[in-house]
Amino acid sequence: MDELKTKKPESHGMMDKIIKFCLLNKLLVFLLVIASLTWGVMVSPFDWEIDALPRDPVPVDAIPDIGENQQIVFTRWPGRSPQDMEDQVTYPLTTALLGVPEVKTIRSFSMFGFSSIYIIFEESAEFYWSRSRVLEKLNALPAGTLPDGVKPMLGPDATALGQVYWYTLEGLAKNGIPTGGWDLHELRSIQDWYVRYGLLGAEGISEVASVGGYVQEYQIDVDPEAMRIKDVTLDQIFMAIKMSNMDVGARTIEINKAEYIIRGLGFIKSLEDIEKTVVKTSDNIPILVKDVANVALGPALRRGILDKQGAEAVGGVAVVRYGENPLEAIKSLKGKIKEISPGLPSKVIIDYNQVDIKAVRNFAEENGFEAFTKEAKLNQDEWKSFLSSGQDPPKWLTLSQVKIVPFYDRAGLIKETLGTLETAITQQVLITIIVILVMMMHLRSSGIISITLPFAVILCFIAMKIFGVDANIVALSGIAIAIGTLATPRPICRRI
Repeated sequence: MDELKTKKPESHGMMDKIIKFCLLNKLLVFLLVIASLTWGVMVSPFDWEIDALPRDPVPVDAIPDIGENQQIVFTRWPGRSPQDMEDQVTYPLTTALLGVPEVKTIRSFSMFGFSSIYIIFEESAEFYWSRSRVLEKLNALPAGTLPDGVKPMLGPDATALGQVYWYTLEGLAKNGIPTGGWDLHELRSIQDWYVRYGLLGAEGISEVASVGGYVQEYQIDVDPEAMRIKDVTLDQIFMAIKMSNMDVGARTIEINKAEYIIRGLGFIKSLEDIEKTVVKTSDNIPILVKDVANVALGPALRRGILDKQGAEAVGGVAVVRYGENPLEAIKSLKGKIKEISPGLPSKVIIDYNQVDIKAVRNFAEENGFEAFTKEAKLNQDEWKSFLSSGQDPPKWLTLSQVKIVPFYDRAGLIKETLGTLETAITQQVLITIIVILVMMMHLRSSGIISITLPFAVILCFIAMKIFGVDANIVALSGIAIAIGTLATPRPICRRI
């Protein structure tokens, strides 16, 4: 007869210890669950409005950013050919930047008047650390590396998918109908000097770039024949204008125990200031710029346009900062647009297809003001006062207000993606709960298993927040697919 052997009890595994701890500390487990649920709701990517909890959602975008870890160095040298850019700017910069730590490769492009260098870093390199290394190298370039006056600059701290909001500037009536009446250079000036700076203050926005229109500039067209007669060189005209466009400080003086600051005002503010600039004197007679050149306002050279429905337009593009939440950045940007919109300029537009100048003058005289200024332009202040008086304006008179009109807003795509995935995840959780209930035929056991499904989704959001994983269509689709896997029974093999 075989001798009976006493079987030793199996040692408890880690899972057994965790289960035992949870059973013995029910209050602590309950508090941990409540804390986890609260934290998960706070960081959930869905656009939930919960007044009782502060929201710090996971960064949300429609598509994942799979671009390379790169920085861009941009250099301007106006008027130079691509070959000149390559030989004197792109190549010296590329060879110098090869020594930056953790650089994987460098790609460069030389175009007419500018150069772009794309520095690709290893994936392990931190984004802002790589920017500081590039700036360090650019500031340490030896003298003579680049031509005089050429200064490279680092691109915005954004990625290739950072363009989240495009808009145009348009003149609209009160009913929202386009009125026109605005020149492209007027809209571009409004964009460059008002709208752009206002939107840069939005939270999470790295750059607001202007697109389209004409950049207005003072243009001086010299007359070679007049220069020969007056014995004036091009360099003399250049230096005279340069030296006249500056303010000069002259210390202070004290009068009656009050100190006064003395300074010479010399900044150019009009075409007349340039025309009256003295180039040189000949026989005690000053030779002015207007004697040897024609001064006018004109458009700067441009390399592209913004087209909207077949017509030229002026607008801008907002780029979200690296690592920021695109959805929250767009909300902040829209708040800034709402804030600055009342301050955008307006002008009175008269449709001369419906009325002639004589009728306009007569109408203005009947209402007690002058229709035109001495320069034969509309008296904008008087016409605006008439429109604000509450009287019914004629059909040919319209107040055109510049408005910011979006034509690409990624927030709509993000919300549609989130809405679709939120519905899909909710439906999958409910279907999985029903399947578990049907398969187990035991309400209490099915309920215990089913509760873990939404709790697991909430824990995923917490992990995404901790490890910096963005919520997009790929990440949330993976969560939806994993819901069914969570409830799939696994065969448990135990040694007997």
